[in-house]
Amino acid sequence: MADRGADLLEDRSESTEDHLERIQELLDSKGYARVTDIALALNLSRSTVSNMVRRLAARGYVNYERYRGFTLTPSGRQVADHIKARHQTLTRLLDLMGLDAETIQAEVEGIEHHLKPRTLAQFARLVHYWEKHPDQLAAFVKFANTSD
Repeated sequence: MADRGADLLEDRSESTEDHLERIQELLDSKGYARVTDIALALNLSRSTVSNMVRRLAARGYVNYERYRGFTLTPSGRQVADHIKARHQTLTRLLDLMGLDAETIQAEVEGIEHHLKPRTLAQFARLVHYWEKHPDQLAAFVKFANTSD
């Protein structure tokens, strides 16, 4: 998973990542993103989101037209794609481990911003391994459910 998206994530705040992630989700599902939608999704004020969108535009991550909405630039899309892949890897890992959906969501939101690229790459390898070797996954799940 070491790619340019990972490089672009260095020194990015959780807030920056959360905004880019939500923008991409909205663009993918609705075809557009508005300040109001982001504010609602992140439980923030519209002015807070508007300020962040302006900062993201200044950093070259979004194309922003006041009162018209915004889209991701190629650089912004690359970072958002990396964030999405990271989120999916962690979600899949915790799901394979047998955790419930509510726990998975809370844990992924809590840890996704704090992982080093190398750690995430190892998690991705583990997910891939378990998906290719379901007997090994079953052995782990059995072990995890019987040991304390």
